Amino acid sequence: MRPSGGCEGSPYAFSVALQIVATRPDPALLSLPWHQPLEEWDDELLIPLPRGISRHVVRFVRVPDAVYAAKETREAMAHTEYRLLRDMRDLDLPAVEPVGVVTGRVDSNGETLEPVLLTRHLAFSMPYRAMFSRHLRPDTVIRLIDALVVLLNRLHLAGFHWGDCSLSNTLFRPSAGAFAAYLVDAETGELHHQLSRGQRAYDIEIAVGNVFGEILDLQAGGYVEESLDPHETVERLETRYDALWAELTEAEEFHTGEMWRIEQRIRRLVDLGFDVDELDIVTDWDGATVRIQPKVVDAGHHSRRLQALAGLDVEENQARRLLNDLDAYAAAHNLQQENEQVVAHRWLTTVFEPVMSMVPPHLRGKLEPAEIFHEILEHRWYLSEEAQREIDIFEVAKSYVDTQLTARPDTEVTPPPPDEEHLLL
Repeated sequence: MRPSGGCEGSPYAFSVALQIVATRPDPALLSLPWHQPLEEWDDELLIPLPRGISRHVVRFVRVPDAVYAAKETREAMAHTEYRLLRDMRDLDLPAVEPVGVVTGRVDSNGETLEPVLLTRHLAFSMPYRAMFSRHLRPDTVIRLIDALVVLLNRLHLAGFHWGDCSLSNTLFRPSAGAFAAYLVDAETGELHHQLSRGQRAYDIEIAVGNVFGEILDLQAGGYVEESLDPHETVERLETRYDALWAELTEAEEFHTGEMWRIEQRIRRLVDLGFDVDELDIVTDWDGATVRIQPKVVDAGHHSRRLQALAGLDVEENQARRLLNDLDAYAAAHNLQQENEQVVAHRWLTTVFEPVMSMVPPHLRGKLEPAEIFHEILEHRWYLSEEAQREIDIFEVAKSYVDTQLTARPDTEVTPPPPDEEHLLL
């Protein structure tokens, strides 16, 4: 969709290129005031969502069916980042969804304006600084670091060299007591077939320096306790990264009498949320020693399993928690020998969906449904401990909505995207 110009005297008498790369374009984007710098856009068009630290002007704009993040940047950088985010989406990597690049912008005086990179707002996500303005657990920094470590490992496994890893360039979504991290700024990124040890080390070095400064900034703003040691925190980032990378990629040797260790290695990876599609197994010349190494490791084991069983698309930790409740349901109803998909359907229709229907419509923007269900399960544990008996899940859900969910701030500003995406170049 490429408007060639407007009528004489119209504020839209300019050339703007919107290239459509989806099955159905969003024509509402054409009505936005691209002839104005983003910082001058009327508040009626914008949504005051929390923004992370950025060297660019960034604004969130709502059109009828979606919310987009708009970032002014140089044309070459906008196109490069857009293409890179598309490649990352094709690889199913955790990053914001690319929407488009708007070029050819000029103001009412004919002055050239910077192009705009559009991405879809990631519902229920927040930048790290905004999170600390709320009442969060003292270990939130540690949980964010752990989420960043998992994100960095996933990116490196796919051959993505970030070049500017930081909390500021990441969005975080609650995920069953932990967080899921998403890359939000890929300006300095590069996608390779495989990363060298030096490229990975450089990313870690940059991450350590950035995170160290970000923690000092949080302390200076009074957002975290002075007792939090930045040195220990970034050391955790390094050690946790190295430990996870070793678990995912390093070879392991053992004697042929210890073949059970193959299954043990696979189980450890599954517990971390990664699938092993292939193992490289080599024995030495006399058959006394076996060497194994994961060949292809895919993240999202539990989320894929839950989606296959119940059709729920959720974060990895949320999926793990929901699958545990599904297993408990099967055990409580003596259904362990039944077909797994049949059991999952019964759990979905007799537990999950009825519980979620108890959440009033005006409260459903507080958290993702899976996160609400996770918190209801947490609430059940506390209430059952207090009563010294198992509390009915529906009684728990009512208590949770009345006492917990109502007090939470809204985190969603747009309904989930439709089945067919509306993407713009």
